[in-house]
Amino acid sequence: MGDPYILMLVALAILAIVDLVIGVSNDAVNFLNSAIGSKALSVRNIMIIASLGVFFGAVTSSGMMEVARKGIFNPNMFMFQDIMFIFMAVMITDILLLDIFNTLGMPTSTTVSIVFELLGAAVCISLIKISANEAQSFSDIWKYINHETALEIISGILLSVVVAFSVGAIVQFVSRLIYTFNFNKRATYISALFGGFAITAITYFIIIKGMKGTPFYSDVKHLIEGNTILIIAGSFLIWSVISQVLIKFFNVNILKLIIGIGTFSLAMAFSGNDLVNFVGVPIAALNSYQEFMKAKILVPELTADAFSMGILAKKVPSNVWLLLAAGGIMVVTLWTSSKAQNVIKTGIDLSRQGEGHEKFQPNPLSRVVVRFAMFLNTGISMVVPKKALTFIDAKFQKPVIELPKDKTYELPAFDMVRASVNLIVAGILISIATSMKLPLSTTYVTFMVAMGTSLADRAWGRESAVYRVAGVINVVGGWFLTAIIAFLAAALVAYLISWDMIMIPILLAVVAFLIGRNTLNHRKKSKEVKKQEFIERAELITINGVIEESADHISEVVNRVNKLYTNVVNDLTNHDLNKLRKTDKHVAKLNDEIDGLKDGVFYFIKSLDETSVQASRFYIMVLGYLQDVAQSISYISRASYKHVNNNHKNLKKAQITDLKEISAQLSTLLTKEATIFEKRDLDNLNGLLIEKTELLKNVSSSIEKQVARIRTDETSPKNTTLYFSILLETKDLIKALMNLLETYEEFHLSTKQVK
Repeated sequence: MGDPYILMLVALAILAIVDLVIGVSNDAVNFLNSAIGSKALSVRNIMIIASLGVFFGAVTSSGMMEVARKGIFNPNMFMFQDIMFIFMAVMITDILLLDIFNTLGMPTSTTVSIVFELLGAAVCISLIKISANEAQSFSDIWKYINHETALEIISGILLSVVVAFSVGAIVQFVSRLIYTFNFNKRATYISALFGGFAITAITYFIIIKGMKGTPFYSDVKHLIEGNTILIIAGSFLIWSVISQVLIKFFNVNILKLIIGIGTFSLAMAFSGNDLVNFVGVPIAALNSYQEFMKAKILVPELTADAFSMGILAKKVPSNVWLLLAAGGIMVVTLWTSSKAQNVIKTGIDLSRQGEGHEKFQPNPLSRVVVRFAMFLNTGISMVVPKKALTFIDAKFQKPVIELPKDKTYELPAFDMVRASVNLIVAGILISIATSMKLPLSTTYVTFMVAMGTSLADRAWGRESAVYRVAGVINVVGGWFLTAIIAFLAAALVAYLISWDMIMIPILLAVVAFLIGRNTLNHRKKSKEVKKQEFIERAELITINGVIEESADHISEVVNRVNKLYTNVVNDLTNHDLNKLRKTDKHVAKLNDEIDGLKDGVFYFIKSLDETSVQASRFYIMVLGYLQDVAQSISYISRASYKHVNNNHKNLKKAQITDLKEISAQLSTLLTKEATIFEKRDLDNLNGLLIEKTELLKNVSSSIEKQVARIRTDETSPKNTTLYFSILLETKDLIKALMNLLETYEEFHLSTKQVK
């Protein structure tokens, strides 16, 4: 067998590439949300600007690599073999953890994950070394772990949550007082001064501070240090004048310029700060191997478990070409990752100005927080003078935007003022941390700044606050969960690797399998979403549009109900608990999707043109009947699952025979109904209504048969309860379908007469 550490380096290099792809898919949300959410620029231009920022940031990230080498543990306490075990454990854990969050569409912190993975793996290897040394005890763990620096890093990450939220809220509040929502009507000098402040902050903290991480800084160091105030004042003056000229003579929207520069700077700050999370460990491993081989040339008998890695405590310059290659991979991922779009959507939805579908459900904590905020707001209103409140309220009045009906849903999630503040504040905070060599979490900062600005901008109204707060709690809770899982998982992987190196290829195979499976599941889920047309609420403008879209809804729901009902009857017949559980999940999903359609009724009615308002009543009734159908199949599924899960007796043969007969008849009718709506053959609805009436009679007959059985040979009250429940809900399901058909037939005939 060849040198195992060469093979480990190859594995680490491959893992670094995979980690870059997975990590950027999660972190793209950090610097793309504001630009995409405000629609200030085209997506193509945003991606080009962000790509350039990532490349420039990659060059400035070399100073941050120190964190991977000595920020968490004391390298002089570890041997080369120990270090390689730690680094392998960290990369394997990081890839799996980030991929899970990406698949769930949840933004998490790559910084927190890498810090706690390094901490967990280092603690595990330290404990193994201590247990093998009789002269050491558990208290000696602090000799191995750089606890002061680690505590400083962790404290800084946690503090960033509070600081980012608070600063974002304050800056946005002041900006809104100055700009209001009618920013296009403000005096040009206000935009010029805002542009001067914003671009000065960006250029100083990103360009000048960012240069400290490059080898070029020494050439301009004497010009920068000691002249901070002069540089800032001069930049503010120059950029304010340039902004005024651009606005006055070239009619440039300065906010768009700020968003463009801000996106570049935030992408640059992200790359400079977070690149260490993806390639810092592999580069540190390469440096370790190079030092070990140098020592081995001098001392050929030197072994990997006898070479101290104190050399990592020294500053080692990173290879610029490796950093640029990493930046290239990040850029390619930005353009190609579908998971990145999923994560971006979560951030935009939680900070958008308008109402809409809420991804997260309220929880007790979110309700308490909202009630407390309302109580606090009432108290403040009693203290602050009414004139001041009136003045502030006037600044936050949103203008009524008149758009053509077919453009209703193209409104941005928030305006360019908030997008600019998001980028400026986040860029400054991240740049300060980067210049201080602190691995600040860009996810924490950008997400909490966005939440702070949305709160200050009154985006969280009474209609949405409880959902938005629940979303923030879920995301922040996910961050803490990241830390715990990262620590424990990395420690476990490090233990397995140290136990036997044969675990490395096994663990790599597990990583490949899980990532492959998650990727396939993600693609499958994306395809399912595209196929389920009824969950994508189209902009229904005319009566014909309503007929077409509602016909699609009905055919889709009827097909799925047909399959679900048949499955329940078959699974109940076989007493198959696992299949009943799966069917119940599919039923719950159907109910959620129909609820989503009903939640969008408000926007549907607003989208109709003046001549099609009568269609709103029809559409509401269709959704109501579809919900009745879904609730009936939901009750049947849940009752059947509960019956089998509680280990009650199987249904009697006669009961099963009747249910199967009803299921077969219902399946035939539902198939015909779905075909009618798929082909828009709406003149044949009357015949279907007659067949459904016959089916209702058969269900009633089955109920009478069961009553007769109870009086003669039925001995199981639980069976009777379940059987009656299924039959009664089946009747309700059929009646809902009949009402749906009658409503559709009536509306179809009325539209034909109008024509």
